[in-house]
Amino acid sequence: MPILLSMAIPIVLRNAGAVVAGALAGGILNMGLVALGPMVIPPPQGGDVSTMEGLRSTIHLFEPKHFLFPFLAHALGTLAGAWLAARLSATRPRAGAWAIGLLFLAGGAMMAYSLPEAVVFNITDLTLAYLPMAWLGYRWSGRS
Repeated sequence: MPILLSMAIPIVLRNAGAVVAGALAGGILNMGLVALGPMVIPPPQGGDVSTMEGLRSTIHLFEPKHFLFPFLAHALGTLAGAWLAARLSATRPRAGAWAIGLLFLAGGAMMAYSLPEAVVFNITDLTLAYLPMAWLGYRWSGRS
């Protein structure tokens, strides 16, 4: 194996590991905030957040305040994941942060498709919670 190729493999593995670590950390923070949300801001009377079908059928009962924690979960999960991916990457920290932003954006798009009734939230979430937070996570990582 040529020496350059043997030197590149650990770098590729470290960069991939940085993205995996960022995705895991961001996902854990995201899910923690989503779980915390109904404890801090209880769902409306009759609102069901225990299943996707329950959420779909009762989403019309939700007020803007009920979307605060999901938005924070998406934004802060992406921010933390992008920051960690950028900090841990061996090279190209920006690429790691953007990979997290795109991965979480894909998840957000799937949620938007699952809950099409929440139009204003979906537009706000998809435009502000993912790619801007990935950029900010990269900037705050101090890596260039």
